[in-house]
Amino acid sequence: MRIYSWNVNSIRARLDRVLDWLDTRKPAVALLQELKCTDEAFPTEAVRELGYHAATHGQKTYNGVAILARAPITDVQRGLQDGVDDTHSRFIAGTVEGVRVMSIYAPNGQAVDSPAYQYKLQWYARLRALLDAQCRPDQPLCLGGDWNVAPTDLDVYDPEGWHEQTLCTTREREALDRLVAFGLTDTYRKLQPETVHYTWWDYRMLAFPKNRGLRIDHIYVTAPLSDALVDVGVDREARKGKQPSDHAPVWAEFKRPGTSTD
Repeated sequence: MRIYSWNVNSIRARLDRVLDWLDTRKPAVALLQELKCTDEAFPTEAVRELGYHAATHGQKTYNGVAILARAPITDVQRGLQDGVDDTHSRFIAGTVEGVRVMSIYAPNGQAVDSPAYQYKLQWYARLRALLDAQCRPDQPLCLGGDWNVAPTDLDVYDPEGWHEQTLCTTREREALDRLVAFGLTDTYRKLQPETVHYTWWDYRMLAFPKNRGLRIDHIYVTAPLSDALVDVGVDREARKGKQPSDHAPVWAEFKRPGTSTD
């Protein structure tokens, strides 16, 4: 069972890319972020023709998240639903083949100490509160998305230049750490503890060809899935070519119950 996460940076601008990617990669589950479209404008019929169910939580022009799955998606929750007045579409959850999956588009934070930065820290605390209220560390749970945080300096091409800059500040990393302390494992770092791989590259200054990037897209899982983890990767090919997203998809593969990794 291979689960992907990809910030597509506008599903309509990159529809042909996304459909071709779905057709060639054939993920069991694809968690998408930054759709930049409403639910009504999402290409539901096009993905259905490729064999995918879709659950979306869209927003005009900004944000937007989705779950695509070959199996039915049940118990869908759109938004954190915690009583906070928040119009940003950044969270969707659903259950696929007994696994609770969540597509996450964390706030960027903009400038340090700006209102957007404070919102980001608060949003992380709200997501942790949701996990505490609705989930258990011993259930199969997968959170994939654009987290807008590089967890350590190993995930940054220029740690000195990015020191205490947005995406790499101590407070953002601590907010992510508190979330992970729920009982989550960074799938990529479990199997690649020292490998330098990035998932986002600025469009400017030839950042991608020069590999000047950050690892800010992650797939986190609870113990049942961590124990079943067999492989991880970054799909750099999807970042190449004309008009790509500035993010590459990331993926984690799990053995299904009753199967062997031999």
